[in-house]
Amino acid sequence: MQGGLPLRPLLLARLRPMKIDAALLDILACPACISPLRADEAAEELVCTGCGLAYPVRDDIPVLLADEARKPA
Repeated sequence: MQGGLPLRPLLLARLRPMKIDAALLDILACPACISPLRADEAAEELVCTGCGLAYPVRDDIPVLLADEARKPA
């Protein structure tokens, strides 16, 4: 509890860093263009180094679905 109010699970998840194993990150590729991905810890996303699509990471699991990807600005 913080300030007398319970913290929500989503807030608790955002308080801890994203855990993606370096070996896993080395073999993952963008499903759209097959380029390597880089971790964006602050946004909790894996970002394609080629096309720039950003894939969310939920509960430390990369969601590599084109429908879930955020397009670059």
